[in-house]
Amino acid sequence: MSKVKVKKYSNFWDRNRKSNGYLLRKTALDWGISICRFILLFGMCFLILQPIFNKISVSFMREGDLYDPTVVSIPQNFTTDNYKLAAAVMNYGQGLFNSLIISLTIALLQITATTLVGYGFARFNFPLKKFWFACVILGILIPPHTISTSLYLHFRFFDVFGIIQAVTGSALNLRSSVIPYYLLSATGMGLKNGLYVYMIRQFFRNIPKELEEAAYVDGCGTLKTFVRIMLPDAKPILTSCFLFAFVWQWTDGFYSDMFLGTKVLVSTSLTRVVDQLSAVISKQLGAYTTVSVAYANCVLSTGTLMIVLPLIILYLFAQRGFVESLSSSGIKM
Repeated sequence: MSKVKVKKYSNFWDRNRKSNGYLLRKTALDWGISICRFILLFGMCFLILQPIFNKISVSFMREGDLYDPTVVSIPQNFTTDNYKLAAAVMNYGQGLFNSLIISLTIALLQITATTLVGYGFARFNFPLKKFWFACVILGILIPPHTISTSLYLHFRFFDVFGIIQAVTGSALNLRSSVIPYYLLSATGMGLKNGLYVYMIRQFFRNIPKELEEAAYVDGCGTLKTFVRIMLPDAKPILTSCFLFAFVWQWTDGFYSDMFLGTKVLVSTSLTRVVDQLSAVISKQLGAYTTVSVAYANCVLSTGTLMIVLPLIILYLFAQRGFVESLSSSGIKM
């Protein structure tokens, strides 16, 4: 067999000349797109991260650094007193514990309820299915403030078909407790539950029905098929919905103020920083002291970082499942 000699071009310009300039144009276009992509991503990251970096820098400054024009990003007098003061004003330990328990339980209830509803919409036919799914979409579009008055009256005078009032003589007042929130979450009517139903429904619709049919042939019932076949495949989307539910509940102020009343939470205690800062500092110093607006904002920024920090830690542990869900959603949906 005769060997065919392939002519090799030693450098880029030889290959470009052989291609009549196409290689240069293609390389220049690729480089231009890469540079534009880098500038766009860098600008977006800067807009998102720059305020956070500013808050981190300010949180370690003493009050004198806030008025020093020579101090820009690096504190001249490093201190951690702002974190101690913010923790005292916010009652951070108690608020962190309460927020963790409430956000975790509510997120689990919401994911359980919305998973069942989303799977039902994806796999079963029932009367008025399109109508009920339209109601789910309305639940996404209508802001919760629209029904705030109805929710307030419903749980302020809670009754079940008049039975409670007939037995006890008056309706129940469920406000200032977590029970209304648990009831809404367990029935799929909690914060952003319509969005979770939609996301989970779309995910289950993209799973081949042959998997369920094979399980039915092997003798699995509907519930066993759902638990052992469908749920393991849905771990990425359930992880994403759980993170959304936890984060939105962690930072929620609307439902928390309406139902939980005076219970200490990190999301509601932040609003008391400016009002109670002077009282806390005066108590520590033993004399009345006024706090400047700049230093109050400094402690407020510190409290904001203390609220965000647990969410960052949670994301670091769950980012693999979250990214996997986004990747699969982008391919399938």
